Amino acid sequence: MSGIPEFKDLTKEVATQMRALRQTQPDLMAAFGQLAVAGTKEGALSKKTRELVALGIAIACRCDDCIGFHVQTLVKLGTTRAELEEVLGTAVYMGGGPSMMYATHALRAFEDFSV
Repeated sequence: MSGIPEFKDLTKEVATQMRALRQTQPDLMAAFGQLAVAGTKEGALSKKTRELVALGIAIACRCDDCIGFHVQTLVKLGTTRAELEEVLGTAVYMGGGPSMMYATHALRAFEDFSV
């Protein structure tokens, strides 16, 4: 599929660069890590629900790197394709055509991480 990244490779590369930033920007990366933990912890919403929301935002913001990481986590959390597709539908509803294009990226990521 032209223009759609290989998500396993993409997330691996971004993770490598983020590890490099931990060496030069430890305070920033520690704070970002704490933000991620706080933003996805179990509470009134489950971790899976919070990750689904994050994926919808990633699609609306057109962030392939974010799509990759959130879909990877969602697959680990046991998200079904039907659950993913419902979130994609909501993202498209809220973001229109551009979100439709990035929703296809999320489907590709789901396929990449589901094997």
